[in-house]
Parts: sequence; C-alpha cells; structure tokens
Amino acid sequence: MHVADSHDLIKVHGARENNLKDVSVDIPKRRLTVFTGVSGSGKSSLVFGTIAAESQRLINETYSAFVQGFMPSQSRPDVDLLEGLTTAIIVDQERMGANSRSTVGTATDANAMLRIVFSRLGVPSAGPSFHYSFNVPAGACPKCEGMGTANDIDLDELFDRDKSLAEGAITIPGYSVDGWLVRIFAASGFVDADKPIRDYTEQELHDFLYKEPVKVKVENINMTYEGLVPRVQKSFLQKDKEALQPHIRAFVDRAVTFTACPECGGTRLNKAALESRIDGVNIADACAMQISDLADWVRGIKDPAVAPLLATLQQTLDSFVEIGLGYLSLDRPSGTLSGGEAQRTKMIRHLGSSLTDVSYIFDEPTVGLHPHDIQRMNGLLVRLRDKGNTVLVVEHKPETIAIADHVVDLGPGAGGAGGTVCFEGTVEGLRASGTLTGRHLDYRASLKTDPRTPTGTLPIRNATRHNLRDVSVDVPLGVLCVVTGVAGSGKSSLIHGSVPKGAGVVSVDQTAIRGSRRSNPATYTGLLDPIRTAFAKANGVKPALFSANSAGACPNCNGNGVIYTDLAMMAGVATVCEECEGKRFQAAVLEYKLGGKDISEVLAMSVTEAEAFFAAGHAKSPGAHAILHRMADVGLGYLTLGQPLTTLSGGERQRLKLAIHMAEKGGVYVLDEPTTGLHLADVEQLLKLLDRLVDSGKSVIVIEHHLAVMARADWIIDLGPGAGHDGGRLVFEGTPAALVAARSTLTGEHLAKYVEA
Repeated sequence: MHVADSHDLIKVHGARENNLKDVSVDIPKRRLTVFTGVSGSGKSSLVFGTIAAESQRLINETYSAFVQGFMPSQSRPDVDLLEGLTTAIIVDQERMGANSRSTVGTATDANAMLRIVFSRLGVPSAGPSFHYSFNVPAGACPKCEGMGTANDIDLDELFDRDKSLAEGAITIPGYSVDGWLVRIFAASGFVDADKPIRDYTEQELHDFLYKEPVKVKVENINMTYEGLVPRVQKSFLQKDKEALQPHIRAFVDRAVTFTACPECGGTRLNKAALESRIDGVNIADACAMQISDLADWVRGIKDPAVAPLLATLQQTLDSFVEIGLGYLSLDRPSGTLSGGEAQRTKMIRHLGSSLTDVSYIFDEPTVGLHPHDIQRMNGLLVRLRDKGNTVLVVEHKPETIAIADHVVDLGPGAGGAGGTVCFEGTVEGLRASGTLTGRHLDYRASLKTDPRTPTGTLPIRNATRHNLRDVSVDVPLGVLCVVTGVAGSGKSSLIHGSVPKGAGVVSVDQTAIRGSRRSNPATYTGLLDPIRTAFAKANGVKPALFSANSAGACPNCNGNGVIYTDLAMMAGVATVCEECEGKRFQAAVLEYKLGGKDISEVLAMSVTEAEAFFAAGHAKSPGAHAILHRMADVGLGYLTLGQPLTTLSGGERQRLKLAIHMAEKGGVYVLDEPTTGLHLADVEQLLKLLDRLVDSGKSVIVIEHHLAVMARADWIIDLGPGAGHDGGRLVFEGTPAALVAARSTLTGEHLAKYVEA
C-alpha cells in the first residue's frame, strides 16, 4: 500500500475523551481500519466518542438554528486536533425501538417499495400506495386501527368479586382503597362502595366496567369517571409494553391476552388493501413470507412499467439474504430483533446507497453471527470500502481483524490502565508486535478431551416455537452445554422458549438494564449499601448522607453532577455543576473519609482498585468486597463504580447481571452470547468462570457463536441446517470432539478448521 499523503488521512492528535491519554493516530482514508484492544481500553472513546462525535457535531452545525433546535446539542470532544474528517454514518447495536407500529419492512424501505408495486399492479387496486399502509387510516383495519391485535382482559385479574370497593376489591397496581382512582368509583354514585361486586345489579356492573367518560364531583373537585376496562386499556395497554415498570408488566401479562384482530386476522390492513392481489398474493401475504422467498417471488414479477422499482426492491431483499437475515419476514416487529440483527438491518439501508467517500463506523458487526455468516459480513465491509469509503470497525473476532488494511490496537489494559496506542500498522505487524491482542490473535482453545458426565437432563419435547420443527432434545445438566447454529436457526427459540423460567433457572441476557442516568454499577449491584454503611460507621453519621440520590446530594444539581438547562426551541444542554464540580455530593459530605478517601473518590475507582481498597485496613468491608470480587470475576474490573449504566454495552450489561445472579442459589444458568464485546484474552477468563460455575454444582447452558467456547464445551446441541424455515431442526448433539470428527454441519466444519489451525 502506498504511503498516504496528508489528504488521505484522518488525523487525530491529543485525544483525551474518557480514559484516552493524549492519543494521536493517523487513519488512512478509503481503507478498512479495525480497532482492537480489551474491553475498556478506549476503542469506543476514540472511534465513537471522538471521531464520530466530532463528525456528527460538524454536520449538525451546517443546519439552520431552527433545525438545530430539534437536535441534541453536542459539545466538542476533548481533543487538540481533528483533521480530514468525512461524513460519518454510524451503524451500532442499539436495539430498534419497540414501537408496535415499526416492522422490519417499515424500518427499511422495503415496505414503501412494495406498497407502490401493489398500488400499480394489484387487482383490484386499493388506490395510491398509502392505501396499503397500516400506519395511516386509509389503509389500516378500522377495528384494531392497524395494530393487528385485539386484547381480551381477564376481569378476574382486575378485581375480587367477593369484596366491596371499600374492602379493596380492585387488585390492579396503583389502585389502593384510599387513592384517588378508587375514591372516584366510590363517590361517583354509580355503584355502592360497600357492596361486594358479585351483588351488583346489571346496571351497576355495566357502569363499573364500561361506562363512557362523564364528569363527576368527588369531594368538591371535578373529576372524570370512566369504566374500569377502558381505564385499564388507556393507562396500561396503549403504552409501549417495554416501557412499563416490571410489576405493571407482570400484571399486564396476567390480565391481558393478545389475540389476532378478528376483522383483519392480524394483518393490520383494511378489506380493500387485502383484496388487492398480484398473482393471487396480497401485500399481507408478501410481508409474511420469509424474505428469501419474497425475493424469489418479486423476481417472478415482470412489468416494464415498474421495472426500475422492482430492481431496487430486489436489491434490498437480496441484501437481507446476503447479510444472513433472509430468515426474517417484513412483518416482523422491529422491537423483537436482537442487537446484532438490528445492526445488520440498519446496514441494508447503506448497502444500496450511492454515497461514496463517507466514513462507515461499525460497532462489533459480528455480534450474533455464526462463523459461516462472519465471512459474508466481511465481504460486505470490503464492498463498502471498495466503493471508495472509509470503514472503521471496532471488533474482537480474529476472522474480521484478519481482513483489515490497517489496525489500531489500544491498551495495554482497561480503564485507567488503558487509553494508549499499543500498535498501529498491518495485521502481520500486529501478530509480531507482542501486544496482548497480537499474542492472542492466533490463540486456539483446544477441544475438551475429558468432558464431564451429566448429572441429569432437562427434557424438551416437541418444541414448535417460531421456526422449530417439532424438536425434542435432552439438555444435559451439571455440565457446560453450548447451543450453536447460524443466526435464525432457532437457538433462542429452543432455549428461551422451552427451558422453564422460575425455580432455580437464572436467565441472563443482553437486554437494557432499567435505570435512569442516576443509576450506576454501584447502585445496580447493591454495592452502594455496604459502602455507605462503611462510611457511616467510620464517621458516626447516617448512611443516607453517602447517597447522591438522598440526603448527601449537592443541592445545586440534586446529585446529578450536571445541570440540565432547557433552552426551549434550542436543544437543552448539560453543564457540569459549579458547586460540586460534578462530584454530585454536598461539600460537607466530602469531609468524611474512609481509608483516606471521600465517597466521590471511591465512586471514581475502578472495580479492580475498589476490590483491593475494601479488602483490608480501615476500609475493610466483606460485603462490598464480595460484590466487587464477582464483578471482577465476570471481566468487569475496568468499570468505574459511578459510571452511568446508560454507557454500558450489551455484553457489559449481561456480565453485570451475571455478577449479581452469581450470589443467588439458582441451579441452572442460561447465558445468551456472553462473549459479546470480549477481547480474546477476556474470553479465556470467561471460560474459566463458566468452568468454576459448573464445578460448583451449577448447570450452564450457553447460546454462543464463539469457537473457543464451543471447543471447551462438555456437550454441544447444534441447530440448523440453515436459518428460518431452512433451520429449526436438531442437526447434531454430542461432544465437541464428535462434532469435529463428523464435520456434518456448518458448525462442525468451522470448529474443525479452528482446532486444526
């Protein structure tokens, strides 16, 4: 590769975001650069926090003040010089919003194109293209308003028929006898508050359950009275279910059954849209097809009038197949996609784009991909580069590091021990460099030669969830069992759908942790309690002083550490609180010390530092130490105790949950891709942890694509042979050694290549 002149470089000088220590790098443009290093080494701070953030900020500044008013304001990253930036397109793993109106088809342009095809070629035509959309009244089913579901409410979950209102008959969360919600019913005059509900007259029961909204006076205040059922529908069912608090979600799960709308059969569309067909297929049938089948169907439509549109639609559908998402259907709700699936769905938009000379920035694009699919993903990254784009990838998998033109390796450690560039150059150079990444690039876990003997089995019989084809399998207990197969082969459906939740089963996944920007690892794990107790004991004061969410909060910023200013039409800004300088506590609290440190200094420690701090001397706290030890055990030693939870990645969230669950008495652990976001060196540590869990008498079931984890399993359950309706079958069960010897499945072939390399 020729030496690039300065016009062909993105120059970063003196970057100090988060843990970066005056980092300077020159990144070649129109090349594929992979950023490597352990979790917490500063990769994201450099790529997302510095390069991408500044690129986006500069673009936002080109808009008018009016438009900028609708955008979040971004402060300039802490960096001395950034030169040669190009427009950045970020393709991350943020899950798509769980809006029930958003589907795979609406999130890409596939639905819009399909609607135009039906409006031109459908017989009889339902009208212009928006008449085929379930998100506008012209196309939506009038009964369910385009939601596709009707809900049946189980009245017995709302109230106890044997009690009166005054005795607390209503059993809905938030409906206490002395609360306003119940007082409106009691004082309305429509029902007798002292009579058991089973003794209500027909009129009373109707008014109690279904009465339309009317104004009533309650204790001389004008209030609106409305039947209990419409009230429940408005307050619980019209909100996004994911946004509800856990106890309310549990109530909705108990009280409501969602069935397909009887009028449109769950298709969300009105009669006119459903009666319009092309070769006997209506738009709902097309959206319900597996995308790989839909692509074949579209290929069969020949009409010169819409030929250019069909070609673009064809390209979009083929991209889904190529990227390993051919098993999805366009009507799949986007909120049900995993992080990796969501990231690949966003990629579809960019593959057909005619933009060149932009920077595409990927965050671990191999998440959720089987080794077989990683090769395809690599092909797509190379294609984007060959169109004349700069491709920046944060990645841990050696298969993707291998295709880089240029590598930037950060470290040497995590958190405070990271933040420097350990190596810059070619993949060969990295191999020979002796850095942690270089040494592990060719690391191969060897096959387990002496697998453990199961202590029992968990039988799964005739599983048919999603694409499973009547699968029956005995999951061994007391061992490390790994479930493998390409993305979409049915792994999650089999395990999450068939392993009974509840008694003794701990399921640990990568979903977001509920909590505000005030939540951090210390509050989430319960670590703050023993820390506050230790501070209170050492200083003879009350523990609440050492909480930034309670008595100790800085009065100026309410313990947030920053002041949020709402600038009306302009975007709000966050500025560091001048009073506490971002420490979140009032000055008097910071006078109290434990082992020579104040509470803000302790919360600024990494897990590793804090583990040593609470192990001995004046700060000794067995309670705090035990929690910190578990966090270090799952590879989170680099996290700081006070870091907002909103900044954690999916893999970090899963490992934080695992740290908490390790204290429980659960007998069966179900983990979903726990290696997400882990460096090869950390994968070894995770494997040791899983082995320790099994040796302590637990059963561990892991859904995983990482070949090192498969090699170390006692037993493998492999699903396939493909994805969607080409998958859903049990293609192998047995030891990893037997899987390698047979080479009868995609997984077997890749594992054989891996262990023999």
